[in-house]
Amino acid sequence: QVQLVESGGGSVQAGGSLRLSCATSGYIFSIYAMNWYRQAPGKPRELVAGITSGGTTNYADSVKGRFIISRDNAKNTMYLQMNILQPEDTAVYYCFVRVAARTYWGQGTQVTVSS
Repeated sequence: QVQLVESGGGSVQAGGSLRLSCATSGYIFSIYAMNWYRQAPGKPRELVAGITSGGTTNYADSVKGRFIISRDNAKNTMYLQMNILQPEDTAVYYCFVRVAARTYWGQGTQVTVSS
């Protein structure tokens, strides 16, 4: 079955960096678009970044120029490099994929940014 496992979260000070990973299994990773979402306390889940099977990327305005999404098809893994982190980036970060009209989420990884 499809499994998504995030890692790499943690606590950093404002201006710092973190790299999130999403290890996947149970489907043909290379042919599907992937996304990162995040959810802060009391707020709805929001799209942070996406990457197509061909490597085309898109970002939320709030993270453009600071975050970089990438994928390694040989490792069935997606990444999110987060730079110049700000307190408003504090959230649980989730990876997401839609496979054959079904949607799948990872368990999430906590990112906390202190000022």
